Amino acid sequence: MTDAVQSAIAPYLDELTAIRRDIHAHPELGLEEHRTAALVAAKLTEWGVEHVTGIGGTGIVATIRGTLPGQRAIGLRADMDALAILEDTGIPYASTSPGRMHACGHDGHTTMLLGAARYLSQHRDFSGTVQLIFQPAEEGRGGALAMLGDKLFERFPCDAIYGLHTMPGTPVGAFGINTGGFMAGGCIFHARFKGTGGHGGSAPHLSVDLSIVQAHFVLGLQTIIGRNISAFDTAVISVGHIGGGAIESCNVLPAEITVGGTARYFNPTVKPIIENRITELAHGLAALHGATAELMFDWVAEPLVNQPEQTAVAAAAAISVVGTPNVDTKSPPRTGGEDFAFMMREKPGAFMFIGNGVNPDGSFHGVHTPKFNFNDDIIPLGVAYWAGVVEQELKLRA
Repeated sequence: MTDAVQSAIAPYLDELTAIRRDIHAHPELGLEEHRTAALVAAKLTEWGVEHVTGIGGTGIVATIRGTLPGQRAIGLRADMDALAILEDTGIPYASTSPGRMHACGHDGHTTMLLGAARYLSQHRDFSGTVQLIFQPAEEGRGGALAMLGDKLFERFPCDAIYGLHTMPGTPVGAFGINTGGFMAGGCIFHARFKGTGGHGGSAPHLSVDLSIVQAHFVLGLQTIIGRNISAFDTAVISVGHIGGGAIESCNVLPAEITVGGTARYFNPTVKPIIENRITELAHGLAALHGATAELMFDWVAEPLVNQPEQTAVAAAAAISVVGTPNVDTKSPPRTGGEDFAFMMREKPGAFMFIGNGVNPDGSFHGVHTPKFNFNDDIIPLGVAYWAGVVEQELKLRA
């Protein structure tokens, strides 16, 4: 099957590559993907693919109906948003928006799904309907929930849904999936500590030194995993931001310090433990030193659970593209978060990883780093995979 699909898309593979690089050069944050959405809509219109825009803000759903009889419908989803990262790849088509970058491969995800839309619109020998979901705001800005709030599945019914994500460090031509919990649920948290501030040289004893509060708080966070959560439950708590005071006034004790970070979990019972203990630590340590604390939690993802039936379909689709030896059906779970999990809470589905490649020396640049770049060599493999999912779900079943 893979040879037929890749032969069919070969005449417009250069165009797909150009689309991917254009999206890469013009990154947009979640719910701001106006240019990206316009590009997607323009291509769908050019190729004669029925679609609806503005779903959940900047989301798009394209609908392709097969020519064979059948009522089953499936959803194929790709994300469109970028990250607030300063790019350092040095490539000719690097970001033209300083501080914005496609550092997670969403430019490639969107392109592969566009390629599938074009292929499927020309090869409709399947039964039922394919909904191609171009989702905004996967990176913590609530895109999946926004689309669901806009009645995604009521307007575009799906019996099963599928997602695909690039994986750096995995060879080109390799796929990975597993049944059950595959990606973590998680949150972004902020703890804001407030005190009196003061002069750190002449009168620190008359001040509330928030640097001590935040230092104990950051260390205390690491005790939650080892002492409040079972050793059999995987969880992660990390601090990614500490802010307070001014670099020009290092002799001044700040009156406010903010600590921000992320937490990840798989077992749903762990979620309240994380939130309760972070809250208790912040308030307790603040009170101990005469300060106050304010907490904010934004639970941006829940555990992503691959269902057995859809996992088998996804694995069979990948095997049809690259062969059994290149498809790992026992790929280990990742503590990365993925808000596709909110869609999978509504519909049974499966989430697959596709290898982004490894350098000859074994090195690679991970996602969410300034040097990451999606590998254009995997575009045809991704398109063929999507065609394989449709074949497994709507052709072989029929």
